[in-house]
Amino acid sequence: MSQVPAPSAKTPGSSRGLVRRAAVAFTAALGILASTVAPGSASAADNPYQRGPNPTQASIAANRGTFATAETTVGGGNGFGGAKIYYPTDTSQGKFGAIAVVPGYTATWAAEGAWMGHWLASFGFVVIGIDTLSRNDFDVARGTQLLAALDYLTQRSSVRDRVDPNRLAVMGHSMGGGGAISAALRRPSLKTAIGNAPYSASQNLNNMRVPTALLAGQRDGTVTPSLVTGYYNQIPAGTEKMYLELTGAGHGFPTSNNSVATRKWIPWMKIFIDLDTRYQQFLCPLMDNTGISASRSTCPLLPGDPTPGDTFSLAGSASGKCVDVPGGTQTNGTGLILWTCHGATNQRWTQSAAGELRIYDNAKCMDANASGQGAPVTINSCNGGASQKWTVNANGTVTNAASGRCLDTAGTADNSPVVVNTCTGGSGQTWAKRS
Repeated sequence: MSQVPAPSAKTPGSSRGLVRRAAVAFTAALGILASTVAPGSASAADNPYQRGPNPTQASIAANRGTFATAETTVGGGNGFGGAKIYYPTDTSQGKFGAIAVVPGYTATWAAEGAWMGHWLASFGFVVIGIDTLSRNDFDVARGTQLLAALDYLTQRSSVRDRVDPNRLAVMGHSMGGGGAISAALRRPSLKTAIGNAPYSASQNLNNMRVPTALLAGQRDGTVTPSLVTGYYNQIPAGTEKMYLELTGAGHGFPTSNNSVATRKWIPWMKIFIDLDTRYQQFLCPLMDNTGISASRSTCPLLPGDPTPGDTFSLAGSASGKCVDVPGGTQTNGTGLILWTCHGATNQRWTQSAAGELRIYDNAKCMDANASGQGAPVTINSCNGGASQKWTVNANGTVTNAASGRCLDTAGTADNSPVVVNTCTGGSGQTWAKRS
């Protein structure tokens, strides 16, 4: 079992994204609708990253997923101390998301993490479990090695053709959990980070932009629940996060197949690595709180949001044209239109941590105004209101926080007005992000 130096006390703060409150009712309604659909109805066409059959409470708690797996060994000399890679053998479903995992202070992968390699891969992930250059490496050094492992996995490994380089994640235990935090702080393009009893001695999570799950053991005297709660509170309100405290668990809970942890890891990974909203039902709210003494999260979890700070154009699936501010004007109240995509600044949107879609170097925000049926979408000075908060969903729809209506158009030709309408899932309401 890994050990860490004695942690210092931290003072928890308190924060919560206001945009979540506006989205809760809409997401709940979606959940009710989803529960009436027959099993097997979820379509991979709606989400090209979806892997595996429709999940059940039993399937996420299973000792194996549905994918056959294999492994390969990696030597040293790649920026980390050596590794094992575990991967699905199926080549018919496209590339898989990947996760790099690092053990805790003084621990080895074989002793602490190897149990999870084939198990995680069987759920449709490529996994690289690493040893560190020194067993005494601290959190930042472990984060550096996690990033090196992901770079090796996607660029030079023998399984690189199986890995989607745009769907990567990190996880660690103890000092390795601090390493996962460090990696996520430095690489905000990661899809998620999971810290299990994480020790983050030299970092502050105030700038975290990667969705983060933090797990603590109720009886952990090394990295106490209050310390992990403090990390959770540091994460900004606009970043997805979850805190779970495992009843009666000590510091070593991630070093063996702990079913309380594993049946929460899988839905979290599926939501954020595979953008698979079929797994929302297990976490929002917790479907099974057996073995959980405390929990907090930013439900509803919104995996399709672009990473805050990303800049992109929105191209309509039906038209192939982009959401455009006509003439490049910056006048408040100017209605948005469809126009042939050209990548100029009047078609470039930036997602803020609060969920706004900003334009012109953050000078203006996309605004649904009154948000009524068929209401024109405009630009306006950013004011933090719900009509200026948007969720870019995994299925390509863009929903407004004030009304739950979808970004839509009145046609497919140049100059067609951009509006909001009741969500139907039609091609006029699906959008592709173009970098």
